[in-house]
Amino acid sequence: MEERQYSSTEPMTTQTFDANSAIATAEWMGDWTEVARTLLTSRVLDDVEEQELVPAGKVRYQFSARGHELAQILLGLRLNYAHDAATVYYRSRPFMLASGLTVQEALCGSMARTGGPSEGRDIGVVFNMPARGRAAVLPMSGDVGTQYTPAAGWAQAIRYWGETLGKEEWRGAAAVVLGGDGSVVTPGFWAALNLATTQTLPLLFLIEDNGYAISVPSTFQVPGGNISANLRSYQGLLLIDGDGTDPLDAAPKIEQALGHVRAGNGPALLHLRVPRLNGHSIADNQAYKDDEQKAAEWRRDPLPRLRQFLLEHGWTEQQWDVLARDATEMVRTKVQRALNAPEPNPATGTHYLFAETQKQIGSNGSKSATEALPPHVEPQTDGARINMIDAIRQTLEHELHHNPRMQIFGEDVGQKGGVHGATRDLQRHFGAERVFDTSLSEEGIIGRAIGMALAGLLPVPEIQFRKYADPAMEQLTDCGTIRWRTHNRFAAPMVVRIPVGFSKHTGDPWHSVSGEAIFAHLTGWKVVMPAHAADATGLLRTALRSNDPVFFLEHRALLDSTEGRRPYPGDNYSIPFGKAAVRQPGETLTVVTWGAMVPRCLEAARGFKDAVEIVDLRTITPWDRETVLASVRKTGRCLIVHEDSWTAGFGAEIAATVVQKAFEWLDAPVSRLTTPDCPIPYNVGLMNALIPSVAAIRQRLEELLRY
Repeated sequence: MEERQYSSTEPMTTQTFDANSAIATAEWMGDWTEVARTLLTSRVLDDVEEQELVPAGKVRYQFSARGHELAQILLGLRLNYAHDAATVYYRSRPFMLASGLTVQEALCGSMARTGGPSEGRDIGVVFNMPARGRAAVLPMSGDVGTQYTPAAGWAQAIRYWGETLGKEEWRGAAAVVLGGDGSVVTPGFWAALNLATTQTLPLLFLIEDNGYAISVPSTFQVPGGNISANLRSYQGLLLIDGDGTDPLDAAPKIEQALGHVRAGNGPALLHLRVPRLNGHSIADNQAYKDDEQKAAEWRRDPLPRLRQFLLEHGWTEQQWDVLARDATEMVRTKVQRALNAPEPNPATGTHYLFAETQKQIGSNGSKSATEALPPHVEPQTDGARINMIDAIRQTLEHELHHNPRMQIFGEDVGQKGGVHGATRDLQRHFGAERVFDTSLSEEGIIGRAIGMALAGLLPVPEIQFRKYADPAMEQLTDCGTIRWRTHNRFAAPMVVRIPVGFSKHTGDPWHSVSGEAIFAHLTGWKVVMPAHAADATGLLRTALRSNDPVFFLEHRALLDSTEGRRPYPGDNYSIPFGKAAVRQPGETLTVVTWGAMVPRCLEAARGFKDAVEIVDLRTITPWDRETVLASVRKTGRCLIVHEDSWTAGFGAEIAATVVQKAFEWLDAPVSRLTTPDCPIPYNVGLMNALIPSVAAIRQRLEELLRY
């Protein structure tokens, strides 16, 4: 198994499974020797880790797959289309071995050495793997349930590549997601289930039901502990129950489920019962199970059941023993090689937080969805002034024409054109395959976007308001670290558009959140907040051609206001990230701000002649330290104004940097003016009393200029 070189094969057609014919089973499944070899190898790996490497301190996290192996291997060996993909979880190493992961890679991953799937960055059971003639294994995270919606996104990409873009090699491909019974209560599971069934996507759910989520029985997860029984009335879903330890039961049901999905009939859920023969992890002694229950589970061990199956279909005891001995010897050899593998270079620990080359490192050979930026041009300034929302819409329209892999989606973005009008008429111009509505699930919106991006598309999801991104935070956090934790094997560039902040007419605690500091804290994301229409165009174009995920924050008070209007700067205009704009030059005081505070600071600075320099950051991550520090060194004073709240607001980061890097130039303390640590009220008077006003900014300017 270790030395086998996988290559793409022609898709197999569905065949009738004859349990009484050794020839039929071999033809149906391919090579039963490979099934046995992989299962034996997986079992030896568990034994060596549990009995030797964990006690020796060489492996810190060990999650045994003992009992789950057979179903995973049978499925993994059947995923042989060019664009099949799978998302997995921490008990999926047998599936990984069947998909092409080598034993040495598995051991290096467990021991955090070079040569593992993440080069020592992630724990050994958190997998990723570009396709090796089997399914590409999309980057998983350590969060339970996060594997579901990215798999649905890949399934949607299969349909888009095959049907909309006419790429024949994508037709018939399948997305597969593996999960335990404990994961079926997560938002990700239900979001993916709804997405797959309502959109008839080629997605296969494999639920490996061992009856427990750590120590909690499945009866705490769903009524009666049986997810498939509770889904019997779910429309658009093929449900199959089976025994994941019995080759005669599991193999044909896997074939049935996969054939259903490949034929374009929609999703299938394969619910296979398996025993978890070890604890949840190496630290779990299963004290919550009595001896009788443990014995009953061991009687369902798939390893002896596979052996008996093969002996009944022409194998000899000697054949089995030779295979078992070879697996043991091979693992022993690879253990020593993994122990000799070097530790990762400490100097490389921060590599690949962001794209380091223009070329996207993508999965499964998919071409990057991003495109090179046009050469730098000056903005056009002779046209009519337009609202910022119109500039955003015009930029989206141009980029949709430019990049056929770009798709825009979210709640109400289709026929309605978005609750703020940013996508008005785009569905009519480009069709529902490229501009479409989603269900009310932010987890589903962002999770699907990750899968689509990994498949080589450019997703541009919209979250209606900043507060509504909260249900998607798990997916957002994971997305930003994909490039880093896969050591540049995978990345998921996307642009998440979010209207933020108070409106011209009112506020409230739910629709008026700014909250950019939280996004700035998410590793691997770039954060953009334009202050007017021209900057919105230039920054959005850069975002749409970036190789990293980007938050594009559109301030509600600027979308259709006088302050946000500018001439459309042109279809080739772009602004580099990390380059602030000096909106007003000055000699005595630097004001650093962004978003809706920019016009307020400009208004407040009137009357101070050449004293106040106003720096609009434009991008929060990365932020332009050089421009800010140069300004402060010139003026000797610094005021930071932002709408986000005081404690741990992004202004605190700027203030700390100014104090550290420009302390000897300061003639006054660095000052901040922000919204207090309080939600934004609905009452307009209350709102205006909290958000930095022109009068409050002017008063602070006067104080600092007098200091």
